[in-house]
Amino acid sequence: MEFRAEVTTRVIHDPRRGFETTASVMETRWDPLTGQTARLLRDVERLLPAAGFDVAELAAQTRPGCPFCPDRIEAATPRFVGAGFGDGRIRVGRAVLFPNLLPYAAYSSVCVYAPARHHLPLAEMTPVLAADNLRAQVAFVRAAHRENPVAAAWASINGNHLLPAGSSVFHPHTQGGCHPVPTNTQAQLVSVPADRAEEYLTLERRGGQRYIATTGQIDWVAAFAPTGPGEIRGFIHGVGGLAELGDGVVVELAAGITHTMHTYAELGISSCNLAIYGAPPQAAGCRLLARLVCRSPLAPFYRSDVTYLERLHAEAATDISPEDLAARARQHFAAGPGCRTG
Repeated sequence: MEFRAEVTTRVIHDPRRGFETTASVMETRWDPLTGQTARLLRDVERLLPAAGFDVAELAAQTRPGCPFCPDRIEAATPRFVGAGFGDGRIRVGRAVLFPNLLPYAAYSSVCVYAPARHHLPLAEMTPVLAADNLRAQVAFVRAAHRENPVAAAWASINGNHLLPAGSSVFHPHTQGGCHPVPTNTQAQLVSVPADRAEEYLTLERRGGQRYIATTGQIDWVAAFAPTGPGEIRGFIHGVGGLAELGDGVVVELAAGITHTMHTYAELGISSCNLAIYGAPPQAAGCRLLARLVCRSPLAPFYRSDVTYLERLHAEAATDISPEDLAARARQHFAAGPGCRTG
C-alpha cells in the first residue's frame, strides 16, 4: 500500500509583495483506501478563517418559533407509524428522536441532542449528550430493521452542525437514514476489502504522523487525503452494522466525536459534518466508519468551503494539514479514559 503524494510548485508575480516572483506549493494526495484524490494547499492564507460571528446572538434570534425547543417539540414534530417505534418517538436521556419531515430515505430520523440546548457550540459538546443521541439513533435503526429489514438495509447516522454544514434548523441535531439502496459513499466504502482497511490502519499506526488514538474498538486517524477540511476518521472494529452497536462502542464513538468537535473548536471552527456509515450484514468490505469534517464558520458573508471541486469533481481542497490536525486532536483524545494515543 502506498501513501502517494505529488508536489506541484507554481511561480507567479505576486501583487501582495510588490509583484516579486513568489513560489507556492500544492500537494495532490491519493486516498490509500479509495484512490480518491485531494489537494493540500501549503503556506496560504487560511481558507476557513476563525469564527468571528456572534453565534449566540443568532441563537437568540432563532429560538422563538424553533420546533425543537422544549415548549414546541411535542406539538411541532411528527411521530413514526409502526408498533416498533413505540409511541412514535424515541427518547434516551435528554435526546428526542422523531421522523424527518423530509423523506431522505425509506426510514428517516431527526434526533435533537437536548430540547433545552438550542445553542450547542462545538466546544460544549459532551460525551453524555453525544452518547444519548447515538443510543437513540441506534434504537431507530434497530426499529427500522424490525419493521422492514430490506427497506432498512443501508443505515447511517449523520449530522449537519449549524447552517454552513447544511442544517435548515439552527437547533443542533443529528439525522438517521435507513434505505434499500446505499449512498454512493457507502457503496464505495463497502467495496474496499476489509484486509486493505486493516493494512491502512497498521501503516498509520506505525507511521504515527496522522494516527491519533485508539479508544478500544475504534481507531481514530486524520485522513491522509481528506474528503473535506480537517477530516478525522474512526474505524470501528468487531461490529457487523449500526444495529449491532453495543453500548460500550457507542460510548467510545461519543467520546471520539466529542474530542474531534473540541479539536475543531480549538481551530476556531463552529460548524461541521458527521457521518457514520453502516452496511448490511452480508457486506464483506470496510463497513463501519465514522467521518467528521470542518465546515465554514458562520458569518454574515462567509466563503463556503464547498466549491466546484467538492461538488462537481468530488475532490477536496484544504489548507488544514492532516499531520498538524492529528497532533492537535491527540491532545483532546489523550484526556479520555481508556484511550491510547499514537
